[in-house]
Amino acid sequence: MRLRNLFLLPLCLTLLLSPGPIFAADAPAGKPRLTLSWSKNLLKIKGDYLPGGELDVWYLEAYCRDGSTTRDWGKTVIKHKTELVCANADHTQVKLKCTLDDGVQVLHTITARNDEIDFKVTATNPTKQASRAHWAQPCIRVGVFTGHTEPNDKYAYIKKSFVFINGKLQLMPTPVWEMKARYIPGQVWAAPGVPRDDVNPRPLNPQTPSNGIIGCFSADDKLILASVWEPYQELFQGVIRCVHSDFRIGGLKPGETKNIRGKLYLVENDLDALLTRYKKDFPEQQDQR
Repeated sequence: MRLRNLFLLPLCLTLLLSPGPIFAADAPAGKPRLTLSWSKNLLKIKGDYLPGGELDVWYLEAYCRDGSTTRDWGKTVIKHKTELVCANADHTQVKLKCTLDDGVQVLHTITARNDEIDFKVTATNPTKQASRAHWAQPCIRVGVFTGHTEPNDKYAYIKKSFVFINGKLQLMPTPVWEMKARYIPGQVWAAPGVPRDDVNPRPLNPQTPSNGIIGCFSADDKLILASVWEPYQELFQGVIRCVHSDFRIGGLKPGETKNIRGKLYLVENDLDALLTRYKKDFPEQQDQR
């Protein structure tokens, strides 16, 4: 066993003994069951009912500093390394550890359930210096899900993608759509209360999202993919056939720890049922406008 693995083994055992679910609940009869794996910064979600049988998430694409909206991207990213701590035998849970160049450590527990992926994240600054890690980017690749993989039409998928504005689902491009930024194309919606100087340097939509959901419909309109984090920094329509709900850290004082959580819903196309579930899972995001 390599020395790195010997170091991670106690951490894995500690996490496995910590409170919280370790194995996903048994799948109800007739319901597909999701599984997952992680390797080389790619979280791969598998399920018989998913288009193509799987969904990829770049986990994690980047950790970012504040003051990012008009700045060169290379000066925003805080370099990091992600390691697999452990995975359970039935491929329903993985635990990851990210180490940022500024010393911050971030532990991720990712659990597959029947029609969702659950994320529990703990960010800790063990150093004597404040960290400017303000947000992070899980990048969900939705080209196959939306049925748009044609190389000559990279942005057709956005017509299947949505956010909520003024309390209503709006397909992209939304009626208000910004076209200018340091980098184009793309579209960013800053979360309520997040400074507009601290988001992705792509076109920044002037409207504030009604809730923390960003998602898309499958090619056959039978499924909805929806990503939610609490707290979140921004919703982002990306440039590699991806959608983001980028989770917020908000910086870390020396010795400070913060807990963050998220959901990736992969559900039947029943919008009312999804919203009911979202409101139960994220009560603090209601009426944020």
